[in-house]
Amino acid sequence: MGKIGRSHRSAFKAKVAFEAMKKEKAIAQLSSEYGLHPNLIHQWKRRIMQERPEIFSKKEK
Repeated sequence: MGKIGRSHRSAFKAKVAFEAMKKEKAIAQLSSEYGLHPNLIHQWKRRIMQERPEIFSKKEK
């Protein structure tokens, strides 16, 4: 039987991804601190980098 995946809140994902982007700590260190697989941190970081332009292109009301 495989593991059941955990669900993380978007604020948590953003926090971890931004820490990874700062490069003050290695991905392996963040992985250990938060109990996450390094690939997951890389995925969250990549997603922020891809969606970043869209955040600023939305019209403000």
